[in-house]
Formats: sequence, structure tokens, C-alpha cells
Amino acid sequence: MTEALRLSKRITEQFNCSRREAELLIEGGWVMVDGEVVEEPQFMVQEQTLTLHPDATVEPSPPATLLLHKPAGYDSGAGSKPALALITAASHIADDPARIRLLKKHFARLNPVLPLEAAASGLLVFTQDYRVARKLIDDAYKIEQEFIVEVSGTIAPDGLKMLNHGLDFEGMVLPPIKVSWQNETRLRFALKTPRPGQIVAMCSRVGLVVVSMKRIRIGRISMGSLQPGQWRYLPHHEKF
Repeated sequence: MTEALRLSKRITEQFNCSRREAELLIEGGWVMVDGEVVEEPQFMVQEQTLTLHPDATVEPSPPATLLLHKPAGYDSGAGSKPALALITAASHIADDPARIRLLKKHFARLNPVLPLEAAASGLLVFTQDYRVARKLIDDAYKIEQEFIVEVSGTIAPDGLKMLNHGLDFEGMVLPPIKVSWQNETRLRFALKTPRPGQIVAMCSRVGLVVVSMKRIRIGRISMGSLQPGQWRYLPHHEKF
């Protein structure tokens, strides 16, 4: 029986490459053991057949940014019902237009940016890329977010005008935002840096009760056809 060795060591020996190159090949999803992709350099092998994908490269894969349709009731960060738990290989949308190869490493060290209230649903960003996180945090004051808000009740006279400008929240006068009716029960809010509870409080001030709230866009990135619980990659060329 051949002695068991780390997969990275076997790759180094079989394909005459450095240890680092072997690790990049494995972590990049380019290595197959008996026809099955293995992404862990420490995986132990003996006499199995090792093959490389014909497009294999030792270039490091860039950090990933994932876009999730968070259902209502899930927490953006840590909590009793974290939205991060929804991100699995099975919940990845079919025919993802980003055409990024799904790797196990894309599920590690994901950080939520621009969180959503637990009661809200919609577009939630998880990223491994500090540049994306910094962009969304530092430029939050100029990145428009769009919400569709289902309401009940009768709006006060001049209520729509007040929603656009004229209300305050937590002791501060709110800046002008864009609010319009989508239909008889749905309002569209387009605003920057919304604070937790702000939209609910605004609606309450004009006689409306929020039934549900969904974020459908952050900057230039929309949720598209994602169904609740599904996610897709942000293509590397697309910017918020």
C-alpha cells in the first residue's frame, strides 16, 4: 500500500511544480482525484488518479462578492437566523450571468455590507474583497438604495409630498428623497444611507403601516431575477 500523502505534495511531485503552485491549482478547483474535484491541499491521497483541468492556471482567484436575496426574518450579520447560512452551492442561481467558477473558498470570510433590517427582504451584499467593502461603506452617503414598500392605511393629505421632503427622524431633518406610488398599495423609495426603522417611521407619520419592505437595488446593481434565498456572483467588471 502506497503511503498516504497530502494532495499538494502529490501534485508537486507529479506535475513538477512548487508547493505554492500546487496549492493554487488545488484551491482554484483545477485538480481532480479519481474524477472528483478536490479543493483542499491537505486532502490525503494514496494511489488515486490525479488529473488537471485543461484550463488549469496557477493565477490566484480574485476575492468574491456575492449578492443574496435575503428573505424577511433573517439577520444580515450574526444572529439566531443568519442570512449567511443561506449561501450554499445548492442556492446558487442557475445560469449565473457572472460566469465565475464556484469554489468552496468563496464561502469563507464573507462579510455583510450595508445590512438590512431583519424584517426586510431583498438585496444583501456579502464580500471577501476589502475594496468592495470600503467602497460601499465610505461612499454610502452617495450610493442610492431602492426599496419597494407594501403599505396599508390611508395616506394623509400631502403625505406623498411629506415623504419626499419635510419629515424628521430621530431628531434630525431628513434630506429630500424620491418616493412615488407603484400601485395603490406599493411605494417606491429611492434614498441614501437609510437608517434602521426610518422607512417604517416615515410611513407612520403620514398614516401608513408598512406591511413589507424589499430592497431591490444598491447603486447600479439590482437584485434582478433572484428568488428568496438565492444568490449570484457580482461580476468583476460591474461596480456599485
